[in-house]
Amino acid sequence: MTFLADTLLAAGSICAAVYCYVLSQRLSRFSKLEGGIGGAVAVLSAQVDDMTVVLRNAQAAALGSAGALEELTNRAEAAATRLELMLASLHDLPEAGSGAGHRRVVRRRTPREVEMAE
Repeated sequence: MTFLADTLLAAGSICAAVYCYVLSQRLSRFSKLEGGIGGAVAVLSAQVDDMTVVLRNAQAAALGSAGALEELTNRAEAAATRLELMLASLHDLPEAGSGAGHRRVVRRRTPREVEMAE
């Protein structure tokens, strides 16, 4: 019975040793930066840093565009106000068909034109 227990204990320790060896190999492949998961994590970290810089630049550009858009909107509103005022002043003019607003233009002849006509 002691022999059987010792044999099972030796088999268990050999299995534990093989398991530890396999884990150490996996861990060493994982921690290598040249390839494997460690390399992928390093590449993703670099990409995150690059994207952070791009995002900051995009935010700065968006703020500049927002300021320019606000200025253009204010100019457009001012122009619309002036156009409304001009349109309102057109309603105050007399109608084209009435005689009150119609002016007669008389062209006078120059002295030279008068001499040529005679």
